[in-house]
Amino acid sequence: MNDAPIGIFDSGVGGLTVARAVSAQLPRESILYIGDTARSPYGPKPIADVRRYSLEILDTLVDQGVKMLVIACNTASAAMLRDARERYDVPVVEVIGPAVRTAMSTTRNGRVGVIGTAGTIGSGAYQDMLGVNAQLTVFAQACPRFVEFVEAGVTDSAEVLAVAEEYLAPLRHAGVDTLVLGCTHYPFLEGAISYVMGPDVSLVSSDTETAKDVYRQLISRDLLAGADAAPRHVYEATGASADEFLDLAHRLMGREVQQVRLVQTGAIELPRTAELPPRLG
Repeated sequence: MNDAPIGIFDSGVGGLTVARAVSAQLPRESILYIGDTARSPYGPKPIADVRRYSLEILDTLVDQGVKMLVIACNTASAAMLRDARERYDVPVVEVIGPAVRTAMSTTRNGRVGVIGTAGTIGSGAYQDMLGVNAQLTVFAQACPRFVEFVEAGVTDSAEVLAVAEEYLAPLRHAGVDTLVLGCTHYPFLEGAISYVMGPDVSLVSSDTETAKDVYRQLISRDLLAGADAAPRHVYEATGASADEFLDLAHRLMGREVQQVRLVQTGAIELPRTAELPPRLG
């Protein structure tokens, strides 16, 4: 079991930032990554659809024998984290909580900004978790085009900078000193975001904070891979073209991803009630 892979899921390529951070902190761990490129982006989609898509992918990862699930998608985390933790008998790590904890400890003036997809911001997940601290004032902004840029491999154009200026102006004017990048695609745009916000604003990225949480969970549950483990990194995508995923991964991350295989997820029947029974064993 300890040498089983960590399963990482995202709606597309954004979760590769989480996979990279996990690999950097835990080099002996194997990783099985699935990007749901056939249905990306999740941000504008109805929450019920995101929930169904996400559980299909997580079922696929569990069926392949992972020892931990990492929901490397903020929109999916907001839509179905509770369902996932009730449904599976392996640990489930998500990206919202770790980033929130870091933002709380980072801010100096108590004014925290959050950017994310329309789905993530509309869910109120970050606002609710940050709102537990009464000393904080939270400013949230949806940045839907950011994912479109990243999924197209465009991260440093004049158009990216102009859109960043438009999206981030309210947060800059609000005087936030800490900005949470509430989407795993956004670290690919960190240069533009940091330029617009200025040097005095600390950026909190969910990829590195999530990797720290993965480390803690593996330690506490005695699930670390053995010293003689031979790690394997496997990348899968649901889209129609492995070459498109590979080309985009190379443009964004260099040659870290060597090959990708296409998978088809099995549709699952969801109950009509809000609760989902566990899928254990």
